[in-house]
Amino acid sequence: MDVVRIRSERLRSHRLSAPAPSVAEAAAHMLATQAQEFWGGRWALAARTRGQPRLSDVDAAFDRGEIVRSWTMRGTIHAIPGRDLGWVLSITAERQRRQAAAVHRREGIDLDERRRAEVAARAALRGGDRLTRKELFEVWEAAGVSTGGQRGYHLLVALSLSGILCQGPVVPRTGGPTREQYFVLVEDWVQDAATPADPLAEYFARFIASHGPAGARDFAWWSGLPLGEARRAAEAAGDRLRVVSDDREPQYVVAGPAPRRAAGLPEVVALPPFEEYYLSYADRTVPCAPEFLAAIGPSMNGIVRPILVADGEVVGVWTHSVAVGRHADDPVPELFARGAASDAAVAAALDRYRRFITG
Repeated sequence: MDVVRIRSERLRSHRLSAPAPSVAEAAAHMLATQAQEFWGGRWALAARTRGQPRLSDVDAAFDRGEIVRSWTMRGTIHAIPGRDLGWVLSITAERQRRQAAAVHRREGIDLDERRRAEVAARAALRGGDRLTRKELFEVWEAAGVSTGGQRGYHLLVALSLSGILCQGPVVPRTGGPTREQYFVLVEDWVQDAATPADPLAEYFARFIASHGPAGARDFAWWSGLPLGEARRAAEAAGDRLRVVSDDREPQYVVAGPAPRRAAGLPEVVALPPFEEYYLSYADRTVPCAPEFLAAIGPSMNGIVRPILVADGEVVGVWTHSVAVGRHADDPVPELFARGAASDAAVAAALDRYRRFITG
C-alpha cells in the first residue's frame, strides 16, 4: 500500500475525513486520545466531530461523565470514555507501576503511604464529592501525607493507575478557556463500566479501528506494551481485522465497514499538540517528510507541536496561547515550504480552531 493510500485510510480511521456525530462518539471511537495538554486533547476530539463543536461542548461531555482523563498508558494522560477506563488499566497499569518504582523509592512513596493517601481521598470524595488538585493535596497534608516536591503528583498517578481516582468534571475558569478538572472517585463517577470478553483483543481491535492501517509495532509504541504482547494481541483480535499489507509485517484495518467519508471537507486541518495522527506510529515518516520531524517533535523536553495537515501530509506547525486575554488572538501558522497549502485553506483551518477555543 503506497503512502498516499495509507494517509487516506488513516484520515478516515482517525475520523478526520469521516467525522463522528458527537464528541462522545469521537472519544469512544478513538478509545484513548492524548490529552496531557488539556486544551489539545479536547480539540483533538472536536476536530473529529461533525459541525462546529465548541470547547463548552467537549467540557459538557466531561461534566456528564461520558469522558474522563487519566494516565491510561506510557505514563501519559489520555481522554477516554469512562466506561473503558477500568479494562484498559487492567492491561496497562502494572507495567506503568513498574516503570514508576524507582521514582517512588526516591520519593519515599511505599505501599503504606499509598494506602494512607487512598483512605484520605476516599473519605474526602465519598458520595460523589469532587476536589481540585490543590484541594486534594490539602486533604493529604492534613492526613499527614506529604505532597512536597513531586510526591503529590506521583500519588495522584498511583491512585489513578489503581482505578481509584480519575479526572472528571471541568473546573470553571473566568476570562479564558477552562484548564483543570476535578478529581473524583471512579466507583462513584463511572456508572457503566465495560467488561470485554478478551480485553487484550479488544484493545488491539479498537486501536486498529481508530488508527489503521497499522501493525503490532505501532500498537506496542502506542500502548506501551512489549512487542511480544502486542503481537499476541493482534493474533487474539484476528477475526475482527483484515490484513492490507505485509511487506515487513502485517498491517491491519478492521474487517467490517469503515466510517463513511464526509463530502466537502476542508483542504487543511489544524490539529493539536501530541496529535494521535502523527504520534501514534513507530514510523512517523508516513504522515511527515523526514526532514521536518524535528520541527514537530518530540523535542528534547518531550513537546510535540500542533500541526497543519493537508491531504494527510503534515505541512506545517502552528502556535496559539490559551492564556486569559490571549485565547481570542489569531493562531499563527508556520508552513514548512512555501505553497505547501493555500493561505485561505490554512486560515480556514485555524479559524475553525479559534471558534472552538472561544466557544
